Amino acid sequence: MEISRQRFIENQLRESAAVKQACADTLCAAIESAALLMADTIKAGGKIMFCGNGGSAADSQHLATEIVVRLSSSFDRPALPALALTTDTSVLTAAGNDFGFESIFSRQVEALAVSGDLLVALSTSGNSANVIKAVDTARKMSVRSIAFLGGDGGKLKGLTDITLCVPSADVQRIQEAHIAIGHVMIGLVEMELFNR
Repeated sequence: MEISRQRFIENQLRESAAVKQACADTLCAAIESAALLMADTIKAGGKIMFCGNGGSAADSQHLATEIVVRLSSSFDRPALPALALTTDTSVLTAAGNDFGFESIFSRQVEALAVSGDLLVALSTSGNSANVIKAVDTARKMSVRSIAFLGGDGGKLKGLTDITLCVPSADVQRIQEAHIAIGHVMIGLVEMELFNR
């Protein structure tokens, strides 16, 4: 029997809600730790860098923007230091051409990061070679890191200081949860920094 359009919509929204509920059940302590690491990084004068591929590249830009500009228009606060390593097409294409796609983020980490900064690595599979290499470069530079992952966490699981692994194998649901978790974390950062 063919599923109705409205039933499809209901199922999709319920699946998304169920994954977020599973995150609430399993990731609260890790989300709190990650948010406090973000806040401590900013308090100490560091910056937060984001990287990821495809939808995770867009999520990197989205979350970096929420930090720089603000999360909610109802709370005005100073700009905070963050950037997405996914946005400079000249750097991305030059690094990809000269060193290979695996180096597009690590080259930027090498150039821009200093000890005390924080790298946030997004990968729904945890197996993105360029994200793994960025984390490895960060670690060698004493730059701490957080991973937003999904499923079993892939090769990235355990390579970062804090791992946020969404309990789902569905890429769409993982990405939806990554943005929700990111928003919660940035809200906590604002609470921590501005006594909101």
